[in-house]
Amino acid sequence: VAISDPNIIYVGSGEGLHRPDLSVGNGLYKSTDAGKTWTHLGLREGQQIAQIAVDPRDSNHLLVAVAGHPYGPNEERGIFCSTDGGKTFARTLARDENTGGNDVQIDSSNPQIVYASLWEAREGPWENGEWNGTGGGIFKSSDGGKSWKELHNGLPSDIVQAQLAIAPSDPKKLFASVAISKSLKLYRSDDAGERWALATEDPRPA
Repeated sequence: VAISDPNIIYVGSGEGLHRPDLSVGNGLYKSTDAGKTWTHLGLREGQQIAQIAVDPRDSNHLLVAVAGHPYGPNEERGIFCSTDGGKTFARTLARDENTGGNDVQIDSSNPQIVYASLWEAREGPWENGEWNGTGGGIFKSSDGGKSWKELHNGLPSDIVQAQLAIAPSDPKKLFASVAISKSLKLYRSDDAGERWALATEDPRPA
């Protein structure tokens, strides 16, 4: 739901995750009348919309994390940006046909600051047949999601998946639940992602 205009709602179809019984969708939808009617916006081949972030000051500016086909490679995956309410999208962050968008978060105090993560994963054609690669990562944009830089300082080099959170009380304070190989760890940054430190050795918060 757009904070600046509650009549505007964006919905992504598909589950945006990896598990044996997942379901896929056919892209992104938008309502301008609080959910009474809907329009299909596109990203049909993305199949799984993992996250949507809407600029709190401008409902036409949104970022979409597209996970992509769960069972095979495809090009329509990564982080997509729209500045015209979803009429057009530009893929602004991507690695390859196997790595999709996992999370995207907008800094509510400065919507030009955006954080995102990528996830390299594939489901097998049988139950519990899942593969994860280390092509993921955590990224930051300072121009509303048009361009990105990867964040490294203090983070593992072999990130599989990451979920992100921005502290509402202090937007420079970030948390990232990071999956590396077969373990999960919680990281924290106090300077808007420039440096990171392990927040706890306890695996339960991650």
